[in-house]
Amino acid sequence: MDPVSASLQTFGAILLVGSWLLMLKESFDADYTWGLTTLFLPPLSYFYGLFAWDKAKEAILMSVLGWFLIFLS
Repeated sequence: MDPVSASLQTFGAILLVGSWLLMLKESFDADYTWGLTTLFLPPLSYFYGLFAWDKAKEAILMSVLGWFLIFLS
């Protein structure tokens, strides 16, 4: 793996973890059960983000950018 690909993959993973943490904060602020769902079932939390777009727009966009960087690498 060349250095550019490794750095893109690392930054993509960092963005994904950051988006999950941001989604965790937003979902716990909205509702306790959505917060627990985000904590124990992270992929399901992005469905919450799609339905609560005004609250979770930043987290969704961060995750899209993270996946883009990972696929680009």
